[in-house]
Amino acid sequence: MNLGKWAAGAAMGIALASCQTTGEELAQAVPAQVGSVDGADLLSAAANNANWLTYGRDYAEQRYSPLAQINAGNVGQLGLAWYADMDTARGQEATPLVIDGQLFVTTAWSKVKAYDATTGAPLWEYDPQVPGATAVKACCDVVNRGVAAWGDKLFLGTLDGRLIALDRATGEEVWSEVTVDQSMAYTITGAPRVIDGKVIIGNGGAEYTTRGYVSAYDAETGEMLWRFYTVPGAPDEAASEPAHLAAARETWNGEWWKLGGGGTVWDSMAYDAELDLLYIGVGNGSPWNQAYRSPGGGDNLYLSSIVALRPSTGEYVWHYQTTPGDTWDFTATQHIMLADLEIDGEVREVLMQAPKNGFFYVIDRATGELISANNYVAQNWTTGIDMETGRPIVVPEARYGDTGAPFVSTPGAGGGHNWHPMAYHPAEGLVFIPAIEAAFPYVPEEDWEPDPNYGFNVGIDQSAGFLPADPEIRAASAAATKGALIAWDPVAQEERWRVQYPGPWNGGALATGGGLVFQGTAAGNMAAYSVTDGAELWRFRAQTGVVAPPITYMIDGEQYLAVLAGWGGIWPLAPGGFLNETSGPVQNISRLLVFKLGASGELPPEPELVRLPLDPPAFRGSEEQVASGTYDYGRYCAACHGDNAVGSTVLPDLRRSAVLQSEQVWQTIVHDGALEQRGMVGFSKSLSADRIEAIRQFVIFRANQDKELEQRGG
Repeated sequence: MNLGKWAAGAAMGIALASCQTTGEELAQAVPAQVGSVDGADLLSAAANNANWLTYGRDYAEQRYSPLAQINAGNVGQLGLAWYADMDTARGQEATPLVIDGQLFVTTAWSKVKAYDATTGAPLWEYDPQVPGATAVKACCDVVNRGVAAWGDKLFLGTLDGRLIALDRATGEEVWSEVTVDQSMAYTITGAPRVIDGKVIIGNGGAEYTTRGYVSAYDAETGEMLWRFYTVPGAPDEAASEPAHLAAARETWNGEWWKLGGGGTVWDSMAYDAELDLLYIGVGNGSPWNQAYRSPGGGDNLYLSSIVALRPSTGEYVWHYQTTPGDTWDFTATQHIMLADLEIDGEVREVLMQAPKNGFFYVIDRATGELISANNYVAQNWTTGIDMETGRPIVVPEARYGDTGAPFVSTPGAGGGHNWHPMAYHPAEGLVFIPAIEAAFPYVPEEDWEPDPNYGFNVGIDQSAGFLPADPEIRAASAAATKGALIAWDPVAQEERWRVQYPGPWNGGALATGGGLVFQGTAAGNMAAYSVTDGAELWRFRAQTGVVAPPITYMIDGEQYLAVLAGWGGIWPLAPGGFLNETSGPVQNISRLLVFKLGASGELPPEPELVRLPLDPPAFRGSEEQVASGTYDYGRYCAACHGDNAVGSTVLPDLRRSAVLQSEQVWQTIVHDGALEQRGMVGFSKSLSADRIEAIRQFVIFRANQDKELEQRGG
């Protein structure tokens, strides 16, 4: 079993070795007994400084640790204790768990790895062998955000829709359950949660004609205990559906069930034990464009909503819809956080969220009542929130499906905030938001038709918004697309301070009792800032974009900081290609990085990013081929290979690919699926050979455009 390289920090510094470890040796490295994680442990997780037991550190998902050994006064002494190279160079988004001195982390392709949390010695690894063809079902890279713990087990959701229980001591599979219809484009990228022996898991796939739900499974046996659907089904289900779906059905029009409806629960959850309420965030509609999904409008419950459930039964309790009648991919699956805030002289038990739509919400978590809302980034799709109704006041032109005219929205489909977790510092009363400042053009498509065979089913013309080759326009667009770490006062509903970044897709946040907030950046750094004013106090060159959130823990009196680094996710794959051309491409070097005070470890020298030259064949296609290829590239290729064929460094940049040279090879891959096990399926069910050749001609055309600009110094 090749575990790659690992680095262990010791008194003498860092020892780096290449490790070929057998299963027997791994078993000997694991302690004979592993402590059990029970309900009391998870309920008291906020006070457990040694461990990081659940995704958000505690059920409230605050991502705040009171640990203060590393603080604003000494953080400059923070150094690399150890690191471990990952074996897959795709986006890394996981939150590690630390339990009894062991660190558990998931990687891209739903793999799990275990390490000694002090030395980095590898303990075991598990590969669920997700079929490569599953990659095309994932809108946003083959990522995974973490495991959950209960008893002596870990629980993993895999990209192909399985929920797997692993023995925490050995990594051996205990049970596995398929949670989705694997003939459809469902995926799992989010981390499970466990409440009283029930493993809660959702799924993704709302861009691919699926219907969303969240399910609970028995932690010991894998038996499904309940399932909560977020949108109503076909008419023949109406007689037997629960009351919450009967109420939702009144808010839909047309034949939405034929397109799935959407509403996948792909990331955020939180739990209030005193109220016994599980809060889930619900995603976008299928398709995005409401004019096709629900002709005639309607709120389309429970899309883009926060929903409170009873975790024992899955019973609906209340909901708050952040974006009624969503038509912009404004999901409410972003981080949900619980806190007690003093508002107008009264301590309120609140739920906080900064969903994609650009507004920060403070909600009474017992009743779902909206307490306050304000935009945390610039937005142009509303004139504000009506505080009497709790509804956004949408400007008419924003509903592009109704007007038939394009609308450039701020924020765009990437959101003002995406999946990257926020953090809360209770003493400062601040929420730290990894924010995105970016627009997106919604161009309605006349006579749009869904395609269940891997087509990106959003109901708009995805090619119409491509940035042109003109370098000045591209540079201006890149300059207008930014990111920030925003310190937000949820009581005053205003920004306290910000750290401005030149680009979006920066990492999740961690706040500590040492007066620090930690965050990785898209530019390839790990940084610490003062919680009071945002002053940068420490920086480490990670050599790759850091999008995952860091954690902290303490063992033998020493505080550690850990983060999984590795550039990827939807932004680098889709729009990220053209943005990186302005500030310099970011490469993927996937590693787990662990720091402590006084450590002096070093990474290997940063490798030079080697990219194939722009050397396409001469363009000999027709205008008709370019037009056809542009449209099909936008719908079937752009989500992985980049805006207007400007690719990222994570997946092949097709402009630079030798495959362009041969129509036969291109057809073998794109039509027949010769590289299916590497994630590149064939599109023969959707596209004819002629249309696939037209895509090749479009890419050749674009490559020649950019080569000419490059030669002219553009």
